[in-house]
Amino acid sequence: MSGGGDKHLKPATKLVRGGRRPEWTGPVVNPPVWRASTHLYEKDADRQAAGGNNNDGQFFYGRRGSPTQWALAEALTQLEPGAAGTVLYPSGVAAIAGGLLAVLKPGDRLLMADNAYDPSRSMATGLLKRLGVTTTFFDPLDLDAYRTLFAEPVRAVWLESPGSLTFEVCDVPALAAIARDHGAVSLIDNTWASPLGFAALSHGCDITMMSLSKHVGGHSDLMMGSASAGERWYRALRRTAQDLGQVVSPDDAALAARGLRTMGLRLEAQTRSALKIAQWLEAQPQVARVLSPLLPSDPGHALWRRDFTGGCGLFGFVLASADRTAAARVVDALQLFGIGYSWGGYESLALVTTPQDHRTVMPSPDTAGPAIRLAIGLEDADDLIADLAEALAGKETP
Repeated sequence: MSGGGDKHLKPATKLVRGGRRPEWTGPVVNPPVWRASTHLYEKDADRQAAGGNNNDGQFFYGRRGSPTQWALAEALTQLEPGAAGTVLYPSGVAAIAGGLLAVLKPGDRLLMADNAYDPSRSMATGLLKRLGVTTTFFDPLDLDAYRTLFAEPVRAVWLESPGSLTFEVCDVPALAAIARDHGAVSLIDNTWASPLGFAALSHGCDITMMSLSKHVGGHSDLMMGSASAGERWYRALRRTAQDLGQVVSPDDAALAARGLRTMGLRLEAQTRSALKIAQWLEAQPQVARVLSPLLPSDPGHALWRRDFTGGCGLFGFVLASADRTAAARVVDALQLFGIGYSWGGYESLALVTTPQDHRTVMPSPDTAGPAIRLAIGLEDADDLIADLAEALAGKETP
């Protein structure tokens, strides 16, 4: 079983083979869980040599990982065309912080898409502001206005596509190209699609991040994040993570690696169900609009078809009601959907959302009504539709 040289293989095969070097797995299928803070050396010269070889695969100290973490990082790198390496973080938000802190310094200016994940926005207006970084929020759908923002120096651009809560698809290659032409670094939160659905580095981004708590873990039982990049920015990510003492548990890394092996199948099933449910919701009189680029009627569908190779089970819809409490009543009536944060697990979730509370420059007249986010799991789509039908009708399933 080779750990490298598999670039020609299809993603499904990479999901199975990735990170399973024989020196890390031995005679078993999965890399064992190496729980170790201290790594030992035969001689002091070996210790000194290890200290200078700051790469995955080199035993040094537990904070730099062991075969369990290295195997997961390598598997993720192999899935990301153009990546030289991947850094693991104890949560998705930690990965967001790690990426931004690897690029930005006091006095820098950051452009952040206005429909970014709320913790990303909070990081810009909180931690980064305290560190002397200025953030300007922008509408990622307005390329002309975006270009004008480079009249003053910009160090980095933060992207997310589809956008958080409202699922707009932006022209990532164009946004990244404009940033690159002005000497700015492009970072993207690619959790929704993962590299299976959107090859972020191949589309012009410099650093791509994911919350591994979602699709990769797949079972709602771990917290982890990752950032992948080409050689230059991978080294900056790694150095910054080590400076901050970031490390993930080998037990969690083993869970994430296990989830990774079936991620492709789960994503396909969840995307298929999500499309079926979204199409059904479009036809319901209680629904004003479905927010999903999977739908041909969605404004972002053409860009999604152009740039993406897959989707996921996460989308939203807006109720045709002026009653602000209507969304909560629908969610409360659901029997097969849990009420909770996160997504990408095997169970379906529903959450009341208020996108208008998390925007600075993007108007959202089409999402001003009561909104609900659905994370479609692995249940039968027809059962989920029946549950939604009961809830929309104002009834509870017996």
